[in-house]
Amino acid sequence: MTTGGATGGARRETSAGGVVVLRTNGSLRYLLIRDSYRNWGFPKGHLERGETAERAAEREVREETGLRDVTVRAVLDTIDWTFRTRGHTIHKTCHFFLMEASDRRTRPQRDEGITACRWVTFEDAERLVAYENARTVLRSAHALAASEPVRSARDGV
Repeated sequence: MTTGGATGGARRETSAGGVVVLRTNGSLRYLLIRDSYRNWGFPKGHLERGETAERAAEREVREETGLRDVTVRAVLDTIDWTFRTRGHTIHKTCHFFLMEASDRRTRPQRDEGITACRWVTFEDAERLVAYENARTVLRSAHALAASEPVRSARDGV
């Protein structure tokens, strides 16, 4: 799924991120991060030169959350949006992946403006996530995570 509109003369940026799930005591918890604007969302960041979206998503999740052991389970949605910053129009495309963590210990990457990490239920995540396009990604992740079994993105999902 792609959301957004015409890009005109906007500068294009590509990012990747993860919706991280933790299976604990028969329930699912989703990892949210709070950015410097106090908005809750998912870890994501720019692709580095020569990096695939999947590898960038894994790297960004590890860097921004301090999680050590995360595994990509499925390809989720691609979303896009346009915004203005410092007098420039940016058209951003972000590829999201469903990831699973084996440990709940997090460490927010404060030097990147991440002020908190929080494991929450799907219902709380849906309420807390700041942007509708991110809530749509969350719903896709939940539909996959709640089904049996979740296949790896490396298996051709």
